Amino acid sequence: MSSTNLLIVFYSTYGTNHAIATEAAKAAEEAGASVRLRRIAETAPAEVVNSQDGWKAQAEKAATVDLVSEADLEWCNGLFISSPTRYGGMASQTRAWLDTLGGLWMRGALAGKTLSAAATAQNKNGGAEGAIQQTYVSSMHFGMIPVAPGYGDPIKFEDGGNPYGFVMQPGELTDTLKKSIHYQIKRQIDITSKLAA
Repeated sequence: MSSTNLLIVFYSTYGTNHAIATEAAKAAEEAGASVRLRRIAETAPAEVVNSQDGWKAQAEKAATVDLVSEADLEWCNGLFISSPTRYGGMASQTRAWLDTLGGLWMRGALAGKTLSAAATAQNKNGGAEGAIQQTYVSSMHFGMIPVAPGYGDPIKFEDGGNPYGFVMQPGELTDTLKKSIHYQIKRQIDITSKLAA
């Protein structure tokens, strides 16, 4: 049995990262972890969100998921983050949330926990790798341990081959992409369990 409390956090404008996070939660539960699925708050003005049907629909769907809290971060010993890419970096909503964690940073409350990341971009070369790498850099400031998928499983040669974390363009999660998420989550749980032992 896994000794992992995995917190899965997402921000999603149009639903892709929400779908990734939901699949990640399923993978973590199947691997025996205790799981919490949480969302990052929307920071864009309501008039902007409501001006785009897809964004508005996703905001309404995401509202059924609890917002991530400091208590969630204290509970977990592994954190998985899925975020859109904006101009080569993580979405401002994700950045804004990370920027609120100074109290946890000051107390060292996240030190020793694992972090694994996923990102989406409109285009194949739209900066998702940069968004993931930024997430790992931030995690190191908290004393967290980044867990990238690498090329430890053949699925990484089928899903597009990103060794930093799961990357996806908008669209449906295919069986190959689902297998890739499950691999990354299982790897994180395996490493987190060893660290927690």
